[in-house]
Amino acid sequence: MTTTPTALLPDELLRMLELARQSDSVELKLTVPPHAYRSAAKALALDPLEAQIRQVYFFDTPDLALNRAGVVVRARRVQGRDSDSTVKLRPLVPSELDPSLRSSPQFNVEVDAMPGGYICSGSMKNTLSPTAVLPSVSGERPLRKLFSKEQRAFYSVHAPDGLELDDLAVLGPILVLKLKFDPTDITQRIVVEQWIYPDGSRVVELSTKCAPASALDVAITTRTYLESKGIPVGGEQQTKTKTALEFFAAELASA
Repeated sequence: MTTTPTALLPDELLRMLELARQSDSVELKLTVPPHAYRSAAKALALDPLEAQIRQVYFFDTPDLALNRAGVVVRARRVQGRDSDSTVKLRPLVPSELDPSLRSSPQFNVEVDAMPGGYICSGSMKNTLSPTAVLPSVSGERPLRKLFSKEQRAFYSVHAPDGLELDDLAVLGPILVLKLKFDPTDITQRIVVEQWIYPDGSRVVELSTKCAPASALDVAITTRTYLESKGIPVGGEQQTKTKTALEFFAAELASA
């Protein structure tokens, strides 16, 4: 009996690969459980002094109305580099997007895959000057000034009716340490991000990006590499954005 290669793959994996095929990139992510933070850093020979410092601000209502609509709005300050802002929609199906949106150089469709799940999102980005973010998050300038005309149009299509950018609350910032390194055992670059919350709690994530066509091979190679280093790859996953939004929404509610 002859079988096709796809017949050997689970339906959910096939759906993820089909979304990846329609996307611009794939990012493979893994949340490191808290008990493995130190051992993972030692196994990967990470030097924290090489990490880049970032501040991430999210914008939403106190009851996270944007998040419920699948819209994420954020701005970032980056040590030694330009700042940026992003309006993201998730989940989405790439084939259903307007062709004019896909053709924009500022718009990217990406599949985020992690143990136990995946999601496809579209992000409209904008580069800002290093000094642009603080005046808006402090109330000196309107929040809308952080976003380009394209971003504002994208936001207006997908945000709840009547909810303007200037109506949003500032959630954050989160202090982020980001470190990129190239393992000697594999060719894939790995990124480590540690998100540090005001109460001292942390989320540590390992990730790597690749072209959609190589997603399955990269996933297998990277997983094998991390397992060889003793890093747990099957634990409960904690997404950075969801954790941050819920943290600051609870903080606003208590205030």
